[in-house]
Amino acid sequence: MAMFVVCGEALMDVYMGEWTSTGLTLDARVGGSPLNVAQGLARLERPVAFLTGLSTDASGERLLASLRAEGVDTSLVLRGDAPSTLSVVSLDAAGVPRYAFHGKDAADRQITHETMPALPDATRVLQFGSYALAVEPVGSALRALAARERARRLIAYDLNVRLNVEPDLAHWRDVVGFMAPLAHLMKTSDEDLALLYPDESPEQVAERWLDLGASLVVVTRGRDGATAWTREARADAPSPPITVVDTVGAGDTFQAALLAWLDEQDALTPQALAGLDATALQNALAFATRAAALTCSRRGADLPRRSELR
Repeated sequence: MAMFVVCGEALMDVYMGEWTSTGLTLDARVGGSPLNVAQGLARLERPVAFLTGLSTDASGERLLASLRAEGVDTSLVLRGDAPSTLSVVSLDAAGVPRYAFHGKDAADRQITHETMPALPDATRVLQFGSYALAVEPVGSALRALAARERARRLIAYDLNVRLNVEPDLAHWRDVVGFMAPLAHLMKTSDEDLALLYPDESPEQVAERWLDLGASLVVVTRGRDGATAWTREARADAPSPPITVVDTVGAGDTFQAALLAWLDEQDALTPQALAGLDATALQNALAFATRAAALTCSRRGADLPRRSELR
């Protein structure tokens, strides 16, 4: 069983509610793509630590309590006086979220080269993703960590482009370009690829990333399921039919479930990933899409537990 360390942001997703006579109601929920992945791995019974910066404010205390309640190791969490990031979420008629980020100089951006904690010796997999890699100073520190550890540990990267946080697509391409030669597992969505590389097909991007050194590339396609490639194999899996409540956390659930399935198959090494055949890839995608569908069937990033996927 692999020891995972998930690296990235933690925040509060604030849902806009009904108007009241004096304002409107707000429903603040624990969130952040990397936090969701960490808690998803814990719910899937994988040993996981979370490397992030958390505020000492009320939101930071709630985030820390949530991580501990889910069984996530918080020994790599750095605390500080900077405020917590708030992501204000509104849903359109199809349940698709729109985000407004309030995170300038927030606690989850404050990790530096100098304050980066030492990884536990048991760490086998480093999971990176989302906007923490694209903002400073934490972005530079995390990218350097990936570069330093690639030869010793498996690197997984979920792009999770957030233009609300960093609107410069050229900067996102630079970040992805830095990470692509480092990550053994590259995961993204067709929406992210359309933003970053509108003139290339997902197949072309996957081929380029594999040529740069990735062992496995996975692209999620929303209702249309997901596709995975190695240098020798390809597989597709549909999404199970569901009634969508909202899609918050769906991609994070997919990533956590994919990593958990690969761990259960003892496939979290570069060589094992590269050696997965089409049947194994399809099984992995089926497990991950089923987990993501469960999350989409309920409000908020309510990721499934292992007992729900047996």
